[in-house]
Amino acid sequence: MTTTDGTEHGTRYDVVVAGAGPVGLFLAGELRLGGASRVLVVERLTEVDETIKAGWINNPSVVALNRRGLLPELTAAREAVRERLRAFRDGEDGVDAAERPRFAGHFAGIMLDPERFDGSGPEWADVDPAAGPGLVLPQAELERVLGRWAERLGVEVRRGVELTGFTEDGAGVAVHLDGQTVHTDRLVGCDGGRSTVRRLAGFEFPGTAPEITGYQALAELRGAERLKAGWNTTDVGTYAHGPFPGRVVTVEFDSPPADRYAPVTAEELEASLRRVSGVPELSVTGVRTATRFTDNARQATEYRRGRVLLAGDAAHVHSPFGGQGLNLGLGDALNLGWKLAAVVRGRAPESLLDTYTAERHPVGAWVLDWTRAQIALMRPDRHARALRRVVEDLAGSSAGTTYLVNRVSGVWQRYDLPGGHPLTGASAPDLPLSDGTRLGEHLRTGRPLLLDLTGFPALRALAAPYADRLTVLTATCPARPALGALLVRPDGFVAWAADADGEAKEDGLTAALERWVGTAGATA
Repeated sequence: MTTTDGTEHGTRYDVVVAGAGPVGLFLAGELRLGGASRVLVVERLTEVDETIKAGWINNPSVVALNRRGLLPELTAAREAVRERLRAFRDGEDGVDAAERPRFAGHFAGIMLDPERFDGSGPEWADVDPAAGPGLVLPQAELERVLGRWAERLGVEVRRGVELTGFTEDGAGVAVHLDGQTVHTDRLVGCDGGRSTVRRLAGFEFPGTAPEITGYQALAELRGAERLKAGWNTTDVGTYAHGPFPGRVVTVEFDSPPADRYAPVTAEELEASLRRVSGVPELSVTGVRTATRFTDNARQATEYRRGRVLLAGDAAHVHSPFGGQGLNLGLGDALNLGWKLAAVVRGRAPESLLDTYTAERHPVGAWVLDWTRAQIALMRPDRHARALRRVVEDLAGSSAGTTYLVNRVSGVWQRYDLPGGHPLTGASAPDLPLSDGTRLGEHLRTGRPLLLDLTGFPALRALAAPYADRLTVLTATCPARPALGALLVRPDGFVAWAADADGEAKEDGLTAALERWVGTAGATA
């Protein structure tokens, strides 16, 4: 059916999101929380992809999901995963638990000892106690949790539908879906490393070409007792076994695969495992799920072209080492969702979207180099192995372990925002408040928050014109008596802060409200 405005199915959407993976679903939910009334997610797959992919979410991701009230569901999903980990720990699959290394993450397969980690640094001073360094959780489980959340928020998700093209003009974007057309104000590509949206929109995607072939799989193994648990380097490459039965990873440095996306056969996986591990008796008797990967590392030069935007793997691709890809994409969605919602609803100027690339592109560039550094240390040549021994010595120290855990966990991430207060640009501390709540609980609605800790009337007067979109909370925080006030963006980052003893607590607040909350009196 075509309506009088030329839109099939009778609806013109605020935003169409291509891709119903975790990034697309999280973005869709954030758009709805931000006020976008009509959000459509389209996905070519008919069901959640069970292929083994990312296995953990880092501190910023856990904090963001907890602020949206999703931690109980995530914790329940994690418990099922823990049972599998316990089985592996207790010696199933022929693994001797006494020989298994303690695990706090890894860098290029160099295991990090949690007992050498020093969490007393300033990076951890205000970390949400429910988050810690991160949460072990398969990507498919996260996708299910986010799918249910998006559904509760009223997001429309169409599965088994492929985006085949789009045309953009000054009035919006016409999106072509398997012979049908829907109209939208904006289109966001969350459709993965081979993004159709990125390709058709003409985004530049420079980077470094792949050199490796890697496999990650859940397989049925015979002879697995000969494999060492954890990450291991050999004269051929690198392999990993665990942390639960049947999970294996191999990395070979001869060349990239001829066809990365062809089905992975048991024979192919077995041959790679035998070559890298040096265990000729090993057999792969079945493959439950498997994927290839490479070290192809590329990043779009910009994340927005006109009415088309990118997030997640559509904006950046890299090797999976360090578990950064999923978390990077969730950070993109968290940063973009409220900004795009404010623009499409007329509450903020178009220039707000410029801050998306400005804030997220440097984080993506860091992740690409972080993964490249790990590939360099995993190469089997003598120069790389010599360098690896140096890094192993450093990682074996408390300072080295702490540095690497801090970087992997993501607690270092902040944005370069205007203002001189130390908290400005950082993720908001989860302050315990005098009413028995914590700061994070007041971010569930996705609205910006002005937290007044000293009862200063001028702050509430400045916030009054934004009453339709800004939560103002007056409380005290005995744990931080020197802190006077915070303006927290919907993504949980501090846009403005003042100390309790400041002579003019409102200095800079007007500019911060206009920049991040929107134009006073604009359409709600």
